[in-house]
Amino acid sequence: RGLNYGDGLFETLCVTRRVPRLLDYHLERLYSGCERLKIIPPKLALIRHELEKVAALRNSGVLKLVLTRGVGARGYRPTGRERCVRILALYPFSRVAAPRSRTWHVRLCTTRLGTNITLAGLKTLNRLESVMARSEWQNSRIAEGLMMDADENIVCGTMSNLFVRRGTRLMTPLLDRCGVAGVMRRWVLSQTDALNLKAYQLRLRWKDIANAEEVFMCNALVGIVPIAKLIRRG
Repeated sequence: RGLNYGDGLFETLCVTRRVPRLLDYHLERLYSGCERLKIIPPKLALIRHELEKVAALRNSGVLKLVLTRGVGARGYRPTGRERCVRILALYPFSRVAAPRSRTWHVRLCTTRLGTNITLAGLKTLNRLESVMARSEWQNSRIAEGLMMDADENIVCGTMSNLFVRRGTRLMTPLLDRCGVAGVMRRWVLSQTDALNLKAYQLRLRWKDIANAEEVFMCNALVGIVPIAKLIRRG
């Protein structure tokens, strides 16, 4: 069902010193997604053990977990008797995904995110919007693209979340209609009090980003990356 319908979820974890980072956040998002999609996952202790065992095979890298509803008969309707299937893969870091990237050049994509409040925030296997957005440019100096919804609100990157700071206001797009709620996004929001910042989740437009004092993007692999250049088109 994962191949036929995209019926599943995935997590991409950063491995450092043979340990998967932010593991609790990843597992909480995964199991929350399973609950929303009505997928019956394996026991939490088993998944944690498998992730830690595979992560220990490499000092650093990218650990990906794909979890599907399982094998079923042809047709969209699940029977409820499917047995969850999971696939783990461990990769070396790519150039873009390598930790401690210094800055990013970012462009605005023309591919839009569709509104779906049922799936908003989830990291499902349906990533075709990101695939189409990422195919819009070949310039290797551009590391990421910003994606909008149908109302021209900035939602997220093709593979990351966005933050904008003005004074003590730290703003990030509201993900109640589309987009993926990243684990690094969650971590950043948890740190705002300690940094004397006030966090806001709201609709952001291009002008909010262009007029910001600071803009950065984040995901579990690259951490937090400042934006050095924003490109409206091209």
